[in-house]
Amino acid sequence: MKSYLKTTAGLVLSATMATASAVNVGELQGFTGPLESMIGPMSGGANLAVTEANASGNYLQGTITVVQGDSVCIDAAVAIAEATRLINDESVMAIMGPNCSGNTGAVITNVLVPNGVVAISPSATSPALTTLEDGGWFFRTAPSDARQGPVLANIAISRGQTDMAVTYSNSDYGKGLADSFVTAYEAAGGTVTVMAGHEDDKADYSADVAALSAGGSSTLAVLGYADTGGRGIIAASEDTGAFTDYVFGDGMISEVTSGAVADGSWGTLPSPDAALGANWKAVAEAGGVDGSGVFSAESYDAMALIILASQAARSTDRAAIQAEVMNVANAPGNTCSAGDLGTCLKWISGGLPVDYVGATGVELDAGGTANGSYAEREVIGGVFTDVKIHK
Repeated sequence: MKSYLKTTAGLVLSATMATASAVNVGELQGFTGPLESMIGPMSGGANLAVTEANASGNYLQGTITVVQGDSVCIDAAVAIAEATRLINDESVMAIMGPNCSGNTGAVITNVLVPNGVVAISPSATSPALTTLEDGGWFFRTAPSDARQGPVLANIAISRGQTDMAVTYSNSDYGKGLADSFVTAYEAAGGTVTVMAGHEDDKADYSADVAALSAGGSSTLAVLGYADTGGRGIIAASEDTGAFTDYVFGDGMISEVTSGAVADGSWGTLPSPDAALGANWKAVAEAGGVDGSGVFSAESYDAMALIILASQAARSTDRAAIQAEVMNVANAPGNTCSAGDLGTCLKWISGGLPVDYVGATGVELDAGGTANGSYAEREVIGGVFTDVKIHK
């Protein structure tokens, strides 16, 4: 993954060396850590928006250069340091990211607010971020887990899964999603036999799994990270046969997970409706990006909003960009979808308002969070496959 980070940055840099002006935008993602297996398509989506804008020649401020930082996802000190570097040393106009909710909260409080810099996250979904004092500097293109929890619960009940054990990463993301899910699941008549958090990066999860299975359910909901604790929980369960099927939150929707469990297990993740999804996959494929990758579409949208807000501000000034994010994201205006950035930029430069729908149907609420839909993905033939979109 580190080689991918360098290659992506190098491609963008090489494309800008011949130009007189360059505008830096930050990409703060967990290139290493518990989401590492997901970051390739996410970074690809973000960089595709930049490539599209640069190729159009319609961005008024110059040529956009992506400057990347590795937040490692679950180390707040590293995320704060990288965000600070992007702002102070690289003079980025805004930041696409971060990913994980705990790191994101730390970056908001310690970096964004004091420095007055916009960040748009494609994947930080903790409900706690909704009420965090962000000064209006933070936005996100993925919906809050206050919505994902009830969606998970409703699908589980509709599938006849009326009892299950629940384990979650001891993180802002894991705890927030678990609380949202369990509240909705029990209200719908479901029974949680055991609910327990797990630490990430442990060498052995056999004791965790034994405690979870003691409740007697054959179903386990894993609300964690695919490349660390969640993977360890599944491995220990499969070794002992403790559980026969699984329910997953979005942090577990990865080939790492689908390759380790039997067909029939399922989970949810933010996803556009069928029409928008088909358009995004076509745009992504044409750009050499895995459009089915988790949060790849949300990453494209996050970067696109930064670019369009800067165009609307006619500036790279950070406060001016902040003032335009909601304007370009929401109706009214000329509708812009994924693949239309060049046209959107031209409209804005001509004084026309735009309503950026993007890859995922972007519409931000008053707190700057997207009101998105969710895909129900089931493991079929060892691969997560969309079976239904839930709004």
